Amino acid sequence: MPTITDKPDPARPRPVLSTLSRLAPFLLIGLAAAADSETPAGQRYDRFVVAAPALAAASWGPFGTLMIGVLAVLTEVALALARDGRVGASGASVIAATATVTFAAAYAAGQRVRREHDLALVRSVARTAQQVVLRPLPDRIDGVDLALYYTAAAEQAQIGGDLYEAVRTPFGVRIILGDVQGKGLPAVEMAAALLGSFREVAYDSKDLPALASRLETGLQRYAERASSPDASERFATAVLLEIPDDRPEARLLNCGHPSPVLIQPHGVRMLDPEVPLPPLNLSGLVSSEYRVATVPFGPGDRVLLYTDGVSETRDRDGEFYPLAERLGRWTAEPSARLLDSLRRDLRRYAGKPADDDVAALLAARHVPAGGPSAD
Repeated sequence: MPTITDKPDPARPRPVLSTLSRLAPFLLIGLAAAADSETPAGQRYDRFVVAAPALAAASWGPFGTLMIGVLAVLTEVALALARDGRVGASGASVIAATATVTFAAAYAAGQRVRREHDLALVRSVARTAQQVVLRPLPDRIDGVDLALYYTAAAEQAQIGGDLYEAVRTPFGVRIILGDVQGKGLPAVEMAAALLGSFREVAYDSKDLPALASRLETGLQRYAERASSPDASERFATAVLLEIPDDRPEARLLNCGHPSPVLIQPHGVRMLDPEVPLPPLNLSGLVSSEYRVATVPFGPGDRVLLYTDGVSETRDRDGEFYPLAERLGRWTAEPSARLLDSLRRDLRRYAGKPADDDVAALLAARHVPAGGPSAD
């Protein structure tokens, strides 16, 4: 499935910066040697060579750092012999300082390499956790095309409190997109519990109200055994979408979530619920009956589900992002390109990286090749 994200892969190498970092110790040694040999007596630059092994520790391993330190010491010896014909007391002190820095830098490089190895393992675990909690969705489930834009706000995070899933059921394609209250590991834990419950009950719940009721029950059971002491007070907003195979319509049940958007070739429409419903895990506090909205949904039509990381993005004046207005400009774009336009426009509008998790999922009626479609 087309998946768009703001975050670069943390494991992706940066060749130019990496090369410059590794060359920096040699450049420092070379420049210091050239300056020392070309300036009058009394103006010494060999002392700058001491910094070379310290620079090496940032990008070289312990052995490489030691070798650069040896090169720095040899350079200082050569400069002292060329300048004075011998290594005097002053030159010896500089060489001793360089040797000391070299050993310290080699130790620091070894620690850095070990931390990088540990961090790589943590990232690998995070990627595996993402595959389990937020597993990739297919490009298409039966006659429904899918496209996703997802990013976690936390630096280097792979997963957050936003969640999504789509499954094929006897009742059609069922999709959930939601947002767990709060951030951090407790939010991820609750998101995992909600997704696990959806994956279990979506196949045999007779309709969306029954599905929502079983999700509510699943969260209540989760709260009873959760490690977080405030799990019973946490809630999750969510939109449930059902696209049946045999009818040109879509059914929506909105539990306190931002309103989905119906995107058609001639325009867009916010699908606001007639009666607002409470978020999941709060229905026991608010007496309410689940209500399903049914909207026409033919070939080429699309529904955008999104979290408040989209709708609550603000500009420098504090104005909320005008989602419907912006989407109206992109109705002719394919789904992946539309979501990429949304991603870039959100970044421009806010003028900074997202400070909240962002998820946006487009579900579209598939149009066979040659059929009329905006997708």
